Amino acid sequence: MGDFSAISIAKRGRLYHLRRRVPRRYRSIEPRETVWISLHTDSETVARSKADRAWSQMIEAWEARLAGNSADAEARYEAARDLARARGFRYLDAGAVAKLPIEEVVERVEAIPAPANQPDAIEAAALLGTVPEPRITVTKALELYWTLAKEKTLGKSEDQLRRWEAPRKKAVKNFVAVVGNKEIANITRDDMLDFRQHWLDRIEAGEVTANSANKDLIHLGDVLKTVNTMKRLGLSLPLGELSFKEGEKQTRPPFSEDWIRTRLLAPGALDGLNWQARALLLGMINTGYRPFEGAALTADTIRLDCDVPHISIEAEGRQLKSHYARRVIPLTGVSLEAIKQFPEGFPRYRDRATLSAVVNKFLRANGLLETPRHSMYSLRHGFEDRMLAAGIDDRIRRDLFGHRLDRERYGKGASLEHVATLVARIAF
Repeated sequence: MGDFSAISIAKRGRLYHLRRRVPRRYRSIEPRETVWISLHTDSETVARSKADRAWSQMIEAWEARLAGNSADAEARYEAARDLARARGFRYLDAGAVAKLPIEEVVERVEAIPAPANQPDAIEAAALLGTVPEPRITVTKALELYWTLAKEKTLGKSEDQLRRWEAPRKKAVKNFVAVVGNKEIANITRDDMLDFRQHWLDRIEAGEVTANSANKDLIHLGDVLKTVNTMKRLGLSLPLGELSFKEGEKQTRPPFSEDWIRTRLLAPGALDGLNWQARALLLGMINTGYRPFEGAALTADTIRLDCDVPHISIEAEGRQLKSHYARRVIPLTGVSLEAIKQFPEGFPRYRDRATLSAVVNKFLRANGLLETPRHSMYSLRHGFEDRMLAAGIDDRIRRDLFGHRLDRERYGKGASLEHVATLVARIAF
């Protein structure tokens, strides 16, 4: 029995035991130099048949204990589950352990190694369920997804793998930007509807197609559902009925003049909405710009120090919806006063497609949507309706909105001064 590199069994009392030296890898978590592992039999033949499996289980338990020293909550939790299984138990949290019959609790306690009468803390945590279940956020779910969905990447080239990963990373990034990096267990139906609303606003603004929005929803759902299933979380994820019909573009109803005047512009109505989002909302009332157009404004495109204060919708590092979208819009009324507060633009939203989601969530939470189908984008439609009711020429309306004219455009159109006079008549 001098060679501890091979399987060695010997009787201790009535039963056979496996005796082996502890590998160097596990010295930090195993104080014994040599271990004796009971094979629970008095038959040498049976003992030899069980020895390999017993040693494998010992190695598995040591590996789990090593992982249990990790600073990563996910790794510690997985290690506790593995260690409990290696000891012949199912991992249960402390609350569930406390509800077990007393004899089963005693069995778990007695299974905890206690060299020098000091119970091993890692083993105790695994068998008594005191390792907290990790909080899996949306970004953590994506990290876990790459391993859990490994079979989907088999055989892919480096370029194929990059193209497979990119839309999933994009979907998670978009969700976090709109809703936040929530724990997936705490994602609500309202969160998913806010995310859907974000995409609907972008579809309506012509920034993306319904197909692009659906792909984002599908990839996000794939990540969350895979983690939920493979990690056996048992969550009921609110992912149903979110997709858009291909080619369908829902038009938002306009805010009525009365609603804008008495509700949106009521004293204190927008308190609680951050200042930049508030200014962009007010700026939209008398300009009808698309939310992303307002968010993209800069010191160069906000022109206050001139005879007719105005904004200029330009490409400036981003692609416009069409060449008709390039235009100037006079600033009047509450819109002028709001934009004056931010002459340099709106850096909080300039490179992030989150403005509509933030505003819509605030309006919904504060009862400021005229109907459930209204959204921030309804301010654009409301501005158009007011111009139409005031009899403003179709060419001027289309020029202000960045729409195509269904006939040839002759001349330069109305002067900025003339357009400003017309808009001032309908402005709040």
